[in-house]
Amino acid sequence: MTDNDPPFTAVQIYLRKRMWKLELAIFVFVLLAVLGLAAIVTGAGLWMKYGRSGAPTYADNPAHFMYGSIGAETKSGLPYWLWKALPAMYPADFKGRSDYTAFGFVYEKDASGRQADLPIGISRRTVNGVDLVWFNCATCHVGTWRESAGAAPHVVPGMPSNNLDLYRFSRFVLNLADDEKLAPDNVFAAMEKAGARFSPLDRLVWQALVLPQLREGLIERRNRLAPLLEAQPPWGPGRVDTFNPYKLLLQLPPGSRIPDAELVGASDFPSIFDQRPREGMQLHWDGNNDSLAERNLSAAIGAGVTPETVDHASIERDASWLLDLRPPPSPYHPDPAALARGKQVFMQGCASCHGWQGPNGYVFQGAALGKVQPESDVATDPNRLNSYTQSFRDWQVATLFAGTPYHFTHFVKTNGYANLPLDGLWLRAPYLHNGSVPTLADLLKPPAERPKAFVRGLDVIDPTSGGFTAPPCTPGQPLAAGFCFDVSQRGNSNAGHPYGTTLPAAQKQDLLAYLETF
Repeated sequence: MTDNDPPFTAVQIYLRKRMWKLELAIFVFVLLAVLGLAAIVTGAGLWMKYGRSGAPTYADNPAHFMYGSIGAETKSGLPYWLWKALPAMYPADFKGRSDYTAFGFVYEKDASGRQADLPIGISRRTVNGVDLVWFNCATCHVGTWRESAGAAPHVVPGMPSNNLDLYRFSRFVLNLADDEKLAPDNVFAAMEKAGARFSPLDRLVWQALVLPQLREGLIERRNRLAPLLEAQPPWGPGRVDTFNPYKLLLQLPPGSRIPDAELVGASDFPSIFDQRPREGMQLHWDGNNDSLAERNLSAAIGAGVTPETVDHASIERDASWLLDLRPPPSPYHPDPAALARGKQVFMQGCASCHGWQGPNGYVFQGAALGKVQPESDVATDPNRLNSYTQSFRDWQVATLFAGTPYHFTHFVKTNGYANLPLDGLWLRAPYLHNGSVPTLADLLKPPAERPKAFVRGLDVIDPTSGGFTAPPCTPGQPLAAGFCFDVSQRGNSNAGHPYGTTLPAAQKQDLLAYLETF
């Protein structure tokens, strides 16, 4: 506009104002539409990522058993990328290693020698878009054995997890609860160094939801479980307290403590070969349930599932496969004459309680097989028996899976320990329910002559004594490998089971030759 242009008329000024308002309205509308579309796109992207849940599937039953989810990750798991980052964040706890072998977890290797991403017994599940990892059945029921110290390990599904130090691992995880190293900046840096990639939106979600929920869950579990673990002797590799943590996490209110009379319940991981002939036997060490299905669900709860998160189909798939899982043949090849004499000794004094090893496999027959032997008779350590109480049994039956087809009804309180089949015996050392006797040869000695302290957690078979090598050790002294098991600690007594201990030396040797073939 110049000085020579005519001035705006009132109509022109009015129209200009209306046009400006219209343009502003169009601009605002377009801006809101763009922002709305961006919000919709962003929301859809977040929903597509953080609305996803599910677990990998495995066509192969052994692979499903070792890596398939049973539902424990949802309430108990750690984020996958945090799991990957922890070895670098806590080098002392991991003994300078970049994986979880420091705690006794076992990894498979492929034909090229490359180690698997996750150890056996650790499954992966996506929960609301976040990949979580935690325990499955194989955590406690896959172990290894070797012919010699330099040999490659044989991985055996169904045998006790003789390597895993679950006590030390549990205390490590609980100690993360309020550790300053788990501040978001530290965690993001460590996870990204481990290979994770986070968008700005991912960071917001993790800072606002994932990491706070993780910390709250860890604090709650630590407050419930840490006092129990601190009051117990360390379990050592291949052992677990099955029911006391279960009580604190599910039955008892916050701040509760386990009464001293039932405080120590640590015992060996059992083998789980040949499940079909065990149906109807009294199961668990103390024979407190005769239903395979209930025993399996109870064990899954011990691994971290809840009645709300349990994957029944996955557990039932494992259970079906285990029905006819046979132990590998024994590598022992005793003198045939000694073997025949040893079998005769066994049939006279042991078979009625334990069944026997036949030429075509284990024979699950015996008048007392799968039945509870009173503690007053067997005289082994009573702590595991005492840790399972009538009041806890009553809570299980009244509460767990109530109103569903999975409702627990078979649990009972017993007065002793069950007479178990001995299939796969050569893989089940150390012996007795609490793993207090290192070898079969030691089990045939009077309790006063059995080792007072020995190394657990080794997987080289003992060529003469039956079991794994278990050299003597001095409690409190550091070891290059393994854990020094002290039978003087509460729950660790090697007393009892006097059967066969008074046989002449020659008969003991013959009996040992036969037992090594189971």
